[in-house]
Amino acid sequence: MIDKFYISELKDRVIGGCEIAKQQALDLARCEDLGALFAAADEIRREFCGDKFNLCTIINVKSGRCSEDCKYCAQSAHFDTGCETYGILNEQQVLSAALANEAEQTHRFSLVASGRGISQKSSDLKAYCAIYERLRSKTQLHLCASLGIASKPALALLKASGVQTYHHNLETSRKFYPQICTTHSYDDRIQTIENCRAVGLDVCSGGIFGLGESMEDRIDMALQLRELGVSSVPINILTPIKGTPLQNAAPLAHDEILKSIAIYRFILPRAYLRFAGGRRNLGEHVRMALGCGINSALTGNFLTTTGDSIASDKALVAQCGFDLAKGADWRRSGIKDKI
Repeated sequence: MIDKFYISELKDRVIGGCEIAKQQALDLARCEDLGALFAAADEIRREFCGDKFNLCTIINVKSGRCSEDCKYCAQSAHFDTGCETYGILNEQQVLSAALANEAEQTHRFSLVASGRGISQKSSDLKAYCAIYERLRSKTQLHLCASLGIASKPALALLKASGVQTYHHNLETSRKFYPQICTTHSYDDRIQTIENCRAVGLDVCSGGIFGLGESMEDRIDMALQLRELGVSSVPINILTPIKGTPLQNAAPLAHDEILKSIAIYRFILPRAYLRFAGGRRNLGEHVRMALGCGINSALTGNFLTTTGDSIASDKALVAQCGFDLAKGADWRRSGIKDKI
């Protein structure tokens, strides 16, 4: 029976340093006492992460005409979505955006680019490295990159230019992935994550809830992220984009989303669980998510959808008892966040 005593037992095991198995995560998915599940997940978060909260901002540095066929994406050249298209923004445009976000006391800043990925000798990579070198010299932000599939040499050049964290989502489980993308493989994504580790970059990787996957698929993705040692896990909720194959996807129930987040906290007790795109789908339940495992967020405008304002996110986070000041990553101090 999946009751509050079973939930408490698993919570205590996690806090005691043990990992829960897949079957135990599936057991939690059958739990009907959501209050007990959410409270336990929040206790795990407080035990391992405290009350610090981390805010990330992004800029769409290159938009549209992507060669890949990810079924949810407005920027894929395979679908007619009316997405804005443009080449790489210039250094000053990116720096201005970064400085504006830094002035609002956010912690991280990432360039996000459409396309399959980057190669060591590409002109795109040279342009990105030049931008990061300028950002490193002009800001105190923790610098991140989300530039697609990447080799170790390319990632090493990004790291030398100032990048500290590389973002590359798994998106879903290995089993469900072929339903979402056919132009590159799940192993391509995992290889990029392993390449990041090899050159000393931190990794940010998560996925999207609501693609048509099962709860087991979500759990399998979380277990894969745990195996890969990912420290920052963005959780997106699908916003169906007109023109994509998922434009008519049925929305997930609020309880399903919140339960999934809580289970992720059991599986990934030390991670930044980062609210990302689509969280508006939760409506007034967003506040509940901050009480069942979430302890970081992507804020401001996203890639092809609009997010909440930085000011409103900061106010909500403070109201929920989190400390934004403690969520900062200080690049020059040499202090590394233990999460």
